[in-house]
Amino acid sequence: MNSPTPGSAAAAGGHAVDRTAGPTAGRTLRLGGARAEIRRDPFVASAFVLAIDGADQSHVDLGDPGSLFFDYVRRIGAVIDRFRMPGRPITAVHLGAGALTLVRYVQATRPDSTQHVVELHGELIDFVTDHLPLPAGTRLTVQAGDAALEVPRLADTSRGEADLVVSDLYRGIVTPPALRTADFYTGVAGLVAPDGVLAVNVADDEGLPMTRELLHAVSAALPHVLVLGPASVVTSGRAGNSVLLASASPGLFDLVPGLAAAGPHPGSVLTAAEFTARAPWA
Repeated sequence: MNSPTPGSAAAAGGHAVDRTAGPTAGRTLRLGGARAEIRRDPFVASAFVLAIDGADQSHVDLGDPGSLFFDYVRRIGAVIDRFRMPGRPITAVHLGAGALTLVRYVQATRPDSTQHVVELHGELIDFVTDHLPLPAGTRLTVQAGDAALEVPRLADTSRGEADLVVSDLYRGIVTPPALRTADFYTGVAGLVAPDGVLAVNVADDEGLPMTRELLHAVSAALPHVLVLGPASVVTSGRAGNSVLLASASPGLFDLVPGLAAAGPHPGSVLTAAEFTARAPWA
């Protein structure tokens, strides 16, 4: 979700995805009362945009899956590049997937990674992979269902195995209340390896009320937390996207210099305590 257009998954009943057909665009899919559309990027010949009800949700460059477009996705990409030995495979869980931009990025930068997706609308994943094929060799399983129900099931079969969990959970432009509680993120934390990382995309309004709510929920589950994003958002409280990065390990804080240097710029990387102390509402 991009603002301001604000054990294994298979063992839990997931299905493997293998789509290798050529790209197509201009196709639509009905998701309940919403309309999903894949259209070409007018500026990059090999790139496509997934939009839901006219709002851009995901950007994919089939010619270069290592190219990331949206600010928050680029920041999560910087985490993926730095939190493990470069190029080594990881195990990643994606809660909410859009057009599978980060799945593609993990495969491009860390081949042979094992990846799982939990997506409310399983037909969206089929729609995306039918029209925008995944990179060759992508090892992906998909579990269709509500993350509030599927996360505990995943935790029962794959507890503590994920190097990376990405939470990007929106219905329309809102994260449902059940998916922003301490109880929910305690369940999510059960998926994360002891030195693994949880990344949460937060699309927020002026004053960042959702960021503060999710910071409280995530911190209750994983004690070491960073807030990263555009300086206008993280340090000035303007509307936009930020990323909460959390871990059970204090080694998370070793990433700060690299993430600060990686950008996008101008950006800020703050500990949870620094964010709270420096924010204009403190």
